Amino acid sequence: MYPRAFHYHRAGSLKDAAAILAQLGDDAKLLAGGQSLIPLMKLRFANPAHLVDLNFISGTSYIKEDNGTLRFGALTRHAEIESSTAAAKIPILHDCAAGIADIQVRNRGTIGGSLAEADPSGDWATVLFTLSAEVRCLGTNGERTVSLNDFIKDAYTTALAHDELVSEVVVKIPPRGSGGAFLAFKRSAPVYPTASAAVQLMMDGDVCQDVAIALGCVGLTPIRANDAEAAIRGKALTEETMLDATEAARAIADPQTDIRGSADYKRTLVGALVKRAIGIAVRRARGEQVEVGHLYA
Repeated sequence: MYPRAFHYHRAGSLKDAAAILAQLGDDAKLLAGGQSLIPLMKLRFANPAHLVDLNFISGTSYIKEDNGTLRFGALTRHAEIESSTAAAKIPILHDCAAGIADIQVRNRGTIGGSLAEADPSGDWATVLFTLSAEVRCLGTNGERTVSLNDFIKDAYTTALAHDELVSEVVVKIPPRGSGGAFLAFKRSAPVYPTASAAVQLMMDGDVCQDVAIALGCVGLTPIRANDAEAAIRGKALTEETMLDATEAARAIADPQTDIRGSADYKRTLVGALVKRAIGIAVRRARGEQVEVGHLYA
């Protein structure tokens, strides 16, 4: 099926794009990577009257290390993050970027577009929920910075006003002794995960000093597994505490039965992913180089 007819606008700058959005209102949609929007338009689930293309704006794709943070331009492609030596300093970011769909999607899809879409099955929000991350939003009234926890409001709903767009994503580099891992279970590479889990922790010997755990694809937004975190924070990682964390993650998951599996299946799956991700994160926190790949049915 072909999309419905629309008017095409090529933005000259991010400010220009914001001005166009302000002028056209809710009938306009932004085109970044297009890996979510274009399929929806072809199915006619999305029917914007105006399409505002951001891809010809210079200086919107970059990865910069600055004062203990990594800064990602809104149109930074997944493939660029996958191959970035700077992003590799936070291994969980590489896990995410390298595991998104296939190489064609990774070469087109963008981190800013993914967060702005707020798809419950997306990967970036789940991963960034375990890090100290902020989203910079640009609109006709200027720029503001929003914590990622406040940015994602609901499924496909963000804190962006109708005339705002994502201009930059800022991630704080974790301290020494930290490690993280992101795992997803998929039927095949191009599809969204059935469930996913992100873990970022800091170790002191055998004791977990601090930890953040986020669950993906088992709720309308990524879920912070606070009880699972409490089960291992400040404790030695034993079989007992790991089991407690796994059970807590299963309990807080709120999946829906669909073609990817039943709700009970997804709860069991996400618990197993959390346990495995914790193990990998611990090894990385101790300095091991651990390669991570998603799991496939």
